[in-house]
Amino acid sequence: MTVALPTPVTTQLANIPSPDRGVWFLGPIPIRAYALCIIVGIIIAILWAERRWVARGGRKGAVTDIAVFAVPFGLVGGRLYHVITDYWRYFGADSPNPWWGIFQIWQGGLGIWGAVALGAVGAWIGCRRRGVPLPAFADAVAPGLVVAQAVGRLGNYFNQELYGGPTDLPWGLEIYQREPDPVTGVAVSDVPVEVVHPTFLYELLWNLLVALLIVWADRKFRMGHGRVFALYVAGYTAGRFWIEMMRTDPASTPFDLGIRVNVYVSALVFLLAVVYLLLARRGREEPHFLLGKPVPGDPDYGAGNSTPPESADSGQRSGRGSVTEERYEAEHARAEESPDSSAEQGGAERPNSTE
Repeated sequence: MTVALPTPVTTQLANIPSPDRGVWFLGPIPIRAYALCIIVGIIIAILWAERRWVARGGRKGAVTDIAVFAVPFGLVGGRLYHVITDYWRYFGADSPNPWWGIFQIWQGGLGIWGAVALGAVGAWIGCRRRGVPLPAFADAVAPGLVVAQAVGRLGNYFNQELYGGPTDLPWGLEIYQREPDPVTGVAVSDVPVEVVHPTFLYELLWNLLVALLIVWADRKFRMGHGRVFALYVAGYTAGRFWIEMMRTDPASTPFDLGIRVNVYVSALVFLLAVVYLLLARRGREEPHFLLGKPVPGDPDYGAGNSTPPESADSGQRSGRGSVTEERYEAEHARAEESPDSSAEQGGAERPNSTE
């Protein structure tokens, strides 16, 4: 039986070619580009957030500790969102994938909304353990998070997914009829069957612009109390709204209006982020409150309360701090009774830290 392939299109020299594979093998071990991009993005987000956290007065190592909870929660949440919104891919008589495909995360399928929502639950657990405010942590991680999303979009490039409609623009993406050889894993055919808008690339570039915007705004206006994170969410969703409307890959379209589900979600989340940005408290948290309480493994864990105030200031600058558990509890109790007095205990105002 002869199977007719789509008629190849005429390509331009400047078109973006698709990779011939998305997986390499190290012996029997598959190395998947999609997974590598996610891992690299997570590392970038943690390292940058750690640097920002210490610069704001937080304790060194706190971000890594919180990430132990936030990252796995975020990955599970991202996958759950994808499975719930695209359930037809895995369940039903006409589903293109078996039900156990819901566990094949390396094939793609992570929803940012689920990742942020459930990742926030994990971050809240980590922040409670560390005794630091969740909004301040969210502000520290915001620019690294959106850059991590940009890196993750490269994984979509290797998977040949998240693309738009046909285009004759010079930066159009060539989509191949990619049937991999069962032995080498390399695509048998490299003849493009379509040249489409690389919407994954549009979102990648947009995310980098959002990262620059929020870093600039944070430094200029000394934003805090979750407003940096809200600016990230508003900026990201503004771009996701119009990019999502360009995409032509299969997706759920509720209400039978032909509008993709993520268009609705982007609009709703954008409005919520703007409202929070306008109503949240201005200014930035005192570095004193970002130190939190020491946990096992910190240099000053269980060290008594004999450290003089002047050394506490140097601890804030180093990111390690010198606040014991007893002192932390006492100071936060006094802060609840008199916000003014807690501000005085935080020490004199220091110049802006570089991030």
